[in-house]
Amino acid sequence: MAIGTARRYLTLRLVAAGLLLIHLGVRIVHPQPTLFSDLLLFNAVAVSAALSAYYAPLFNDRLATLSLGAAMGMWAVGSSLSSWNSFISFHIWTSITNIAYALFYPLILFGMIRALSAKRKVSPLELLDVIIIAFGISTLLATLLLRPAMIALSGTPFSVFLSILYPIGDCVLVAVALIAAIVQPKAIRSIIMLVGISLFAATDLYFLWKSSTSGYPFASLVDDGWILSLLVIAESLWHPGGDGKLSDRLTSLGATLALIASAAILAIAAVHPHYFPVFALIPALMTIALAFLRMSVALREARSADSDRELARIDELTGLANRRRFLAEIDLLHRKEGTLLLLDLDGFKKVNDSMGHDVGDYLLKEIALRFTRVLSHGALLARLGGDEFGVIIYGAERYGIEVAQALRSSLSYPVALSSGSASVGVSIGRVRSDGKGDLLKRADAAMYEAKRSGAGIVLAGG
Repeated sequence: MAIGTARRYLTLRLVAAGLLLIHLGVRIVHPQPTLFSDLLLFNAVAVSAALSAYYAPLFNDRLATLSLGAAMGMWAVGSSLSSWNSFISFHIWTSITNIAYALFYPLILFGMIRALSAKRKVSPLELLDVIIIAFGISTLLATLLLRPAMIALSGTPFSVFLSILYPIGDCVLVAVALIAAIVQPKAIRSIIMLVGISLFAATDLYFLWKSSTSGYPFASLVDDGWILSLLVIAESLWHPGGDGKLSDRLTSLGATLALIASAAILAIAAVHPHYFPVFALIPALMTIALAFLRMSVALREARSADSDRELARIDELTGLANRRRFLAEIDLLHRKEGTLLLLDLDGFKKVNDSMGHDVGDYLLKEIALRFTRVLSHGALLARLGGDEFGVIIYGAERYGIEVAQALRSSLSYPVALSSGSASVGVSIGRVRSDGKGDLLKRADAAMYEAKRSGAGIVLAGG
C-alpha cells in the first residue's frame, strides 16, 4: 500500500474514532436527545465504520470488506430512519427500517466468514449456505419462540417476531465469531472480531430486556455500544487473520440444520394449522426453496467437475484417450496380463506438409475411426500426440498379435479426402506385460526398429 494511501486510510480510522468520542462527550454533557447528536453525529459514526471496513487494506478478501461495509451501511440506514421518525413529524415507513436492520445479519455473517477464513475463491454453494444459515436458522428459531414470546411481550405478532429475530441473529454471529477465535487462537483479527460482535449482541440484548420490562429510553448512553461495536468490527479488518480457514463443513452443517428446522415448522403447521401466523411460515418455505436451489447448484457443479475430469483425459481432435489417460492405464497393465502397442504413422508428415494441417487433422480423425473399429471391447486406444497412437489390450499374447496385424490392415487402402485421397502406413512396437522393465520405453524402441527396418511390427525384447 502506498504511503499516501496508508495515511488517508489511517485518517479515516482516526476520524471514525474521533466522531465516536465527540458523540460520547456531547451525550454526557447534554443527555437530552438532539437532532445534531442523535440523528446526525450518531449515524455519522456508523457510516464512518462502514467506510473503514470497505477501505480496509488490500490483504483482505474484497468480498469480505464489501460485505461487512454493506452490512454496516444497512445498519446505518436503519438507525438513521429510526432516528428520523423520532425527531421529524413526517414519518418514513417503519418496514423500511426493519428491512435495513434485517439485511445487516446475512451481510455481516457472510463478511465474517470470508474475513475469518483464508482468502479463497467464493463459490455459489458457499453463498447459498450462508444465506440459508443467516435467513433460515434465525427466522425459524424466531418462529418457534414466537408464541411464548407473545405472552411476555406486547405488540402485534409481526413486531414480536422481529423483536426476537434480532437477538437470535446476534447469537448466530457470536457463535461463528467464537468458533473462529477457538480455531485461530493466535489471530488478532479473530479476537477483535469476537469482541466487536459480542459487544453488538450485548447491546441488542440489553435493549430487548429493557424494552420488555421498564422501557428503554430513546438516546440512551447504551446506544453507543452499537456504534462502538461497528468500529471494533471494522478495526479487525486492519489486522492480519489466521493462516487456516473455517471449514466448509460449518456452513454445510448449518444449512442442513436450517432445512431440518424448516421441515419441522411446516410439519407443526400442517398438524396445527393456526399455531403460527401465515407470515411466520414464509421463511420456512423460502429456506426449503433455497435448499432445493442449493441441491441443483451442487449437482450441476458435480456434473461439471466430472466433465472437466473427463475432458482432461481426452484428446480434443480425435475424441480418443490422451497421453495422460494412457499412462494411467499402463500402471494398471503392469499388474495384469496384456500387451502394449505403440503406433507411428508412415507417410503422414508428407501429406500434412503438402496438403495442409486441416487435411492432416481430418486424416488423423479418419485413422482414429479405423483403429477404433478394429479394437474389441475393453481395449484402450489413445492418441499420444502428433501422429503417434497407443493401444493396450488385455489377455493372452495372441490377442496382441492379432490386434497389431488388424491395425496395420486397416490402413491398407487409401483414406478418401475432399480432393483426392491419401495413403499412409503404420509402424508398430509391441511389448508384453512381462515385468521385465519399462513397458513404454521398450515399446518405443521396438516401434522405431519397426520403422527403421520396414518390418511393420516388432516385438520388444526383455
